[in-house]
Amino acid sequence: MQNYLEFNFKLAPLQPWNEILMAELIDIGFDSFTEENDGVLGYIQEELFNEDDLKNLPLMNSSEVTIKYTFEKMPNINWNEEWEKNFQPINVADKVYIRAEFHEPKPAFHELIIQPKMSFGTGHHPTTHLMVQQMLDMDFEGKTVLDMGCGTSVLAIFAKQKGAKSVVAIDIDEWSVENSKENAARNGVELEIAQGTAENLGSENFDIILANINRNILISDIPTYAQVLNDGGELLLSGLCFFDVDDILEVCNECGLQLKNKQQREEWMSLLLVK
Repeated sequence: MQNYLEFNFKLAPLQPWNEILMAELIDIGFDSFTEENDGVLGYIQEELFNEDDLKNLPLMNSSEVTIKYTFEKMPNINWNEEWEKNFQPINVADKVYIRAEFHEPKPAFHELIIQPKMSFGTGHHPTTHLMVQQMLDMDFEGKTVLDMGCGTSVLAIFAKQKGAKSVVAIDIDEWSVENSKENAARNGVELEIAQGTAENLGSENFDIILANINRNILISDIPTYAQVLNDGGELLLSGLCFFDVDDILEVCNECGLQLKNKQQREEWMSLLLVK
């Protein structure tokens, strides 16, 4: 079992900065959170923590919010078990039901069975919820699909279940790759799962690309996505806040990608673009 640190972040004001802080903390290794009335509790493996990374986060140096934190070493407990105890099923638009094996099934819904572990992307975060909601109205039948930053691979699995011909799922985190393989088997679908980043994309082209990551990585990687996206193909993005949209669309327009649809949940956005 791994040793964890618990961080108690106090934010003033709390909204919308608590969600943005969690997104930035994920980028430096934090893997689970509990929202408090005045802030956020964040958890990271002790061996992964670097205080310079934390102090250099954009939000930690923002003039728009004040963030103070303390931290302590946590008891050596099984965090997967703790995560599972608190994992609740997710209902997306009364059509998709994302649950773990230990939840009661809902046969009237399209079900996705995810063993949450520590991977990001269970559907609880608004960005994952937005991606699934947008995917409901997309045509995946016979399409080639790429899921970048796949996390649990809930999006890749859903794409395959909606009739995708093939799905490639890529994540930088080894834990996510292993969890994706387990979840694919759990849902009876075949995925091509690999560890890496957009730099690992080769000559293979895709009809649909799913990327629920974060603003900075999206801005860096959108030109690569555009190169490997077939003409007429669709790029579905999330992991960005409403105030990031103009910057994202500027890059997309430069790459020949036009906005087709956008949705918002709380302060988070998803953008569907077509090449």
